[in-house]
Amino acid sequence: MPTTRVRMRLHRLGTLTPPRPVPAGRERAVGEEDREQLVRWCAEFAADVGEDVTVDADSWAGTRFADKGYTFWETPDGTPVSMAGANPMIAGVVQVDPVYTPARLRGRGYAGAVTIAVSRAARAAGAEEVVLYTNAANPTSNALYQRLGYRPVAEWTVVDFAPTGP
Repeated sequence: MPTTRVRMRLHRLGTLTPPRPVPAGRERAVGEEDREQLVRWCAEFAADVGEDVTVDADSWAGTRFADKGYTFWETPDGTPVSMAGANPMIAGVVQVDPVYTPARLRGRGYAGAVTIAVSRAARAAGAEEVVLYTNAANPTSNALYQRLGYRPVAEWTVVDFAPTGP
């Protein structure tokens, strides 16, 4: 019996449009000293999107999160409040993934600011295309990325199949 797991949407960056107003703070590359917080936030992101994966210090190297470059958005006092990752460029394409803000900090523009930062960095590094994926049923993330200049390219459904008999 087929069961829909998730509907996904691929977006491609057109004209980068920074949010207004930009929240107070700045972007900062994530360093080794940030590893504990980065691992925790990637685990929280995975749980939020329903990924069945263990993300902790011991499993980090074997996860899909390990080979990315990460950026934090931090408040003026240096407190990280959001993060975005970017996969290594392949054939001129950079995929932004993941973008995460802890629930208690959402709605303040941090995700938009950090997404702009990694998107701008990807273009500056020579990316011909910058893409990201969203859950098609998440109106908040889909609206945010469209405001930033990302345009939907394709949509598909991930379906799980269970055996129907012996």
